[in-house]
Amino acid sequence: MASRLLSLFALVSVASCHAVDVAPRADSTDSSGKYVKFPVIHSTNQDVFADVWAKRDVWSSKRGIQTLPLANRSDVAYYARLDIGNPPQPNYVQLDTGSFELWVNPDCSTLEATSDIRFCQAVGSYNPSSSSSSVVSTSTKTLRYGIGSANIQYVTDDITFAGSNSQLKSVQFGAATTTVDEFSGILGIGHGENVTIRYKNFVDELQDQGVTDTKAFSLALGSKSEQEGVVIFGGIDTGKFAGTLQSQPIIPAAKSPDGVPRYWIAMDHMSLTPPSGNVKKYDNSTMAVFLDSGATLTLLPQALADAVAADFGSDGTDSNGFYLVDCSLNNLPGTVDFAFPGITIQVPYNEMIRELRTSFGTQCYLGITPNSDFVLLGDTMLRSAYAVFDQTNDAIHLAQYVNCGTNEVEITTSMNMSQITGQCDPPNFRNSASSTGSGTLPTGTATGTGAAAGSTGTGNAAPSLYTASTVWIPVWVGAFFAIGLAGIL
Repeated sequence: MASRLLSLFALVSVASCHAVDVAPRADSTDSSGKYVKFPVIHSTNQDVFADVWAKRDVWSSKRGIQTLPLANRSDVAYYARLDIGNPPQPNYVQLDTGSFELWVNPDCSTLEATSDIRFCQAVGSYNPSSSSSSVVSTSTKTLRYGIGSANIQYVTDDITFAGSNSQLKSVQFGAATTTVDEFSGILGIGHGENVTIRYKNFVDELQDQGVTDTKAFSLALGSKSEQEGVVIFGGIDTGKFAGTLQSQPIIPAAKSPDGVPRYWIAMDHMSLTPPSGNVKKYDNSTMAVFLDSGATLTLLPQALADAVAADFGSDGTDSNGFYLVDCSLNNLPGTVDFAFPGITIQVPYNEMIRELRTSFGTQCYLGITPNSDFVLLGDTMLRSAYAVFDQTNDAIHLAQYVNCGTNEVEITTSMNMSQITGQCDPPNFRNSASSTGSGTLPTGTATGTGAAAGSTGTGNAAPSLYTASTVWIPVWVGAFFAIGLAGIL
C-alpha cells in the first residue's frame, strides 16, 4: 500500500564509498502539550549527513565523465529520525505525505551510484534481533514504486524520538528483506487504518496511544537555503507562517482524480507575478491537486506546464522532459502563485528554479514538469507553504511559509484551525532577490520584459551560481522522475 512520488532527476552520481555514521540530533522535542516534533532534514544538510559530504574529490565514473559527488536521487528528499527498538536504533526515513506505511532497511548493495550507496549506509539500519521488544511477524508484502521496490516483513517494536519523552509501543512497520533502487526507508504519513491499510500506521498510533490529540500534523519544509524544516505531529508552530490558516477540504477518494485516498484539494488557479507586478493568470489552471512531500518537482498538465515554462523563456522540454531556464532568473523578485480559496501561496523564483552544477557548468531547470496522468504539488511548491494535514477534520489548512521564530501550539479536537494566525509578517518578495548586475535575461513574462506581462521592468541580473542552495551534481544520463503513485496494492 505504500508508494510515493519520489524525486525527479536521474544523474550519474559519484563519490568514494565507505561506511559512514550520522551525527545524532537531540532536537526532536515536545512540551506539556500532546504533540511531538521532528526536524525535517534535507539530505544535502552537511551538519547532519556530514560524512556523506566529507569527501569532495573528483573521480571518473564508469561512463568516463568527471563529476563532483552528489547522490543520484537521495539529494532531493527530506528526512526525519526515528529511534526504533530497545536499545534504540536510529534510522533516518524519508518523510512522505504520498504513502501510508513505514519501512526501514534498504539494501544498499543493489544501488549502482556510489554516492547513493554512501547515503544509504548513512541513514541507519534496524536489526530486530538486537531489540528486546521486537516481534517479527510471518506477514510479508511487496511495495512497488515508480522506481524501485521493497519486499518487507512486518515487525512490531517500540519507537522513541530523540530529545523527547514520548514513546510509541508495539508499532507495526516493515523491515525490508530485499529492495531494488531504494536508498532509504520511508515514513508514509498518508491515511492509514481502514482507509488504505488494515492496521494502524504511524499517524494512527500517535493518536491511539495518546501522544497526540488528533490525527493532524503540520509541515514546514523550510527554504532551500535553510536545508531544514520541521514536522509537528499534533501541533503547529505559529512562528512559521504569516496570516490566518485557510482550510481546504480534502477531496474524498470517490471524487478524486484517481480514486485513491490522498491529500487532494481544489486549486482555484495559477498565476505569475513578475518583477513588474503585472499579474498573469493562467487559463485552464483550476483543478484538483495532490500535496506530496515525497515529490521533488511539481507535476502539471502539459499545456499548463508549457505555458509557465514559456514565461520563463523556455521553448519546451529537453530530451529528459525538463524545462531549461536561464539561471539569472534566480535573482529576480518574482513569484509563481498557487491560489486556493482564501489563500494564495507565492513561490519565489529562486525556490521554483532548480540550480544544478555539472562538469559542463551550471544549468537551471524549472521546478515544474509536464505529466498527462497526475497533477501534484511537490517540494518546489511546498517549501513556500505552511500546511497542516488534518485527517481528523478531512482538511488541509494552508498559509504562506515564513520563518520568524518558534511558538508551538497543540492541536486539540476543539480547535478551530481557521482562526489560527501566524506571528510572522508577510514576506516582501519584491525585495527578496537582487535585480541588479550584469548579464542578459531571456525575454519573457517572468522577467517582466515580455509583451505578455505588459511590463516595463528591467531585464538585467547577474547569474546566481554560487548560492547556499546550489548543490554539486553530476551530468545527466536520463530522466528518473520517480513517480511512485500511492495506490492501494
